[in-house]
Amino acid sequence: MAAEETDTGSGPVTLRRSVPAGAERRAAELCWGAFGRKLGPALNPPDKAVPFLAARLDTDRAVCAFAGGELVAFAEYQLGGQEPAKGAAIAVLRTYGRIRGLYRLALLALFENRPKRGRLVVAGIAVDPGFRGHGIGSLLVEELAAIAAERGCREIRLDVIDTNSRAKALYERLGFATVRTTRTPYLRRLLGFGAVTTMRRSVAPKGSPAQ
Repeated sequence: MAAEETDTGSGPVTLRRSVPAGAERRAAELCWGAFGRKLGPALNPPDKAVPFLAARLDTDRAVCAFAGGELVAFAEYQLGGQEPAKGAAIAVLRTYGRIRGLYRLALLALFENRPKRGRLVVAGIAVDPGFRGHGIGSLLVEELAAIAAERGCREIRLDVIDTNSRAKALYERLGFATVRTTRTPYLRRLLGFGAVTTMRRSVAPKGSPAQ
């Protein structure tokens, strides 16, 4: 499925469901650029983190945006009722060693979010800094909504940290409403944020009667 956005300076934007072979490293770099501050305590240094993320991508549960043939944005998601990727703990221990790996696993556990059946959870949306402000994030969200509807989901959920007010405002404009805010001030010094807001948007499953 494809869509166009004419104001990027690099021609139309094409969306693709799944990460094409050979683009895993670039997708991981986008993720690290967007979430490196959040994931850094668990995955630093970057020269280990980026290859680790590239190897662990669930390439079939993703939407990519291309401009001028370049991957410029990426969204990853999880679906309720589907099994999570296997072997993540083993991969962490192999990459970082047993002692340091156990500590990192404990940090990564803070970000785990296994969705309930009928729910699509956005694991992350990352847009190249040079392409922000052109509506690409909105295109990705709408494509995720289309995927959710096709898979019979009734809602999309995502989490936003308190230091990313711009993203929260975008999601509100796209129809998301706050479900709850979890305050974790003890993590601010370690992870750089002290609260996480969970937001949701209703989805009409494909084929259901119009509301």
